[in-house]
Parts: sequence; structure tokens; C-alpha cells
Amino acid sequence: MEDEGGTEIITLGRLNLVYTRAVIDIKGIPECSVLTIRENRLVIGSALSLTKIEEENLFPLLSKTASEVADHTARNKVTLGGNICGQIFYREAVLPLLLSDSRVVIAGEKGIRELPINLVFNKQLQLEKGEFLVQILTDKSYLEVPYVSIKKRQQWDTGYPLVTVASIKKEDKMRVAFSGVCPFPFRSQKIEEVLNEKQLPYEERVQLVFRYLPQPILNDTEGSSDYRLFVLKNTLLHVLRALEGEENGRF
Repeated sequence: MEDEGGTEIITLGRLNLVYTRAVIDIKGIPECSVLTIRENRLVIGSALSLTKIEEENLFPLLSKTASEVADHTARNKVTLGGNICGQIFYREAVLPLLLSDSRVVIAGEKGIRELPINLVFNKQLQLEKGEFLVQILTDKSYLEVPYVSIKKRQQWDTGYPLVTVASIKKEDKMRVAFSGVCPFPFRSQKIEEVLNEKQLPYEERVQLVFRYLPQPILNDTEGSSDYRLFVLKNTLLHVLRALEGEENGRF
């Protein structure tokens, strides 16, 4: 087991679902606890809690998305790196980072490397043996773009989500990323191309999106695939209306 959230390790360990010979706490590494704007980039340390990111609110879309992960007590403990690198399906905190072409700083035995997150996140963060996530770097221009972040649950405010959709509008083009639709978070260039076909009605665009999902829609105890499809359709319609001007504000 490589980089994974400590909260998740403890939870799974209590259920005898994971065993590790050692757990290394990276919170004592100063670079992992940074939250600042440096050289026109927002620098976020991987050991920062979701609550801290939400309270500082330097990246509103990330703050909004992070604020809906689990409940407040859990967010005090769950770190940004832990959420991104965990094994749970959802990992919603990665969605704003995929949309904003963020870069990740990774450290390991071979030194430190900086890479685009869209290059190294494929279903999960692709780390080599002995590596861990240090920081996330996001260009300052993405901190003020129009955005929408919608999390749909089946029952209660803090239950597991059915679907989370995050979207931004950059240079008059929509970008969109998903969690809870498939067994991993993702952003799809083909889906974005379809959603930006402005000559097509909203309903037709949304129907076309379903052709390009990277995997069949999840079907589990949280919700059937048919129900998730229904929720996803209505959520995408909301996103289109919000970012193409029929509704104002940020969600």
C-alpha cells in the first residue's frame, strides 16, 4: 500500500479489511501543510484538512466540493491528499483539480517531480512505489472562473453520494468532471465536446453524454444504475442552464 489517507486506513483497519506493517504521517513535513499563492499559482499542501481548505476559501470551487465530503467532523480529519489517494469510489476533491489543469508535486526515492494531474490521474493517482503526494499547484486564473458543483444524495445530507458533478466555464467553454457515476472520478474530453455543442438543445446534449461514459454506470446499494442515470441527466441539465446564462450565481 502506497499513498492513502490515514482516516481511511484506520477505518478499514478496524474492519480487518486492510493491514499494513507501517503508517507514515506526513503532516510534519512543512511543504505538505502549505496554503498560499506563490508566483500566480495556488499552492495547497496534501496534508491540509478539507475543513481548512473550505474555511480559507482561496479556491471557491474546491471549497464548495470539499465542503460536501462526508460530515464536518470527518472533514476535520480527512486531508486533501487522503481524499485524492483513497480507495473509496467518490474522491470528489479531485474534480476541481482535474478541471483546472492543476499540477501535482510528488516525492519519492528518485527525488521530486511535478506533473499535470490529468497526466497522472487515471481512475486513481498513479504513484510509483515509495512515492507520496506533496502539493497541488493551480494557476491563479482558475480561482475566479464561473463554476457549479452539485452533489446528489439519495437520502440524507451526509450520506454517500449518488452523483457529484463539478463544472467550470473557461474561455467560453464548459469543462465537467464526475464522481459516483462510475467506480472512479473522471473528466472526459469527448463529453466536454458534446456539452459545448451549443447548436444542440440541452436535452440532446445530455443524451449524447451517456454514449461516452468510460464505464457502465454504478449499480449498488446507494442507487440503481437507472436511478443514477436519471439523477445525472437532471444534474447535467442544471449545470448547462447555470453556465450558459439561464441562471445566475455559483452553486
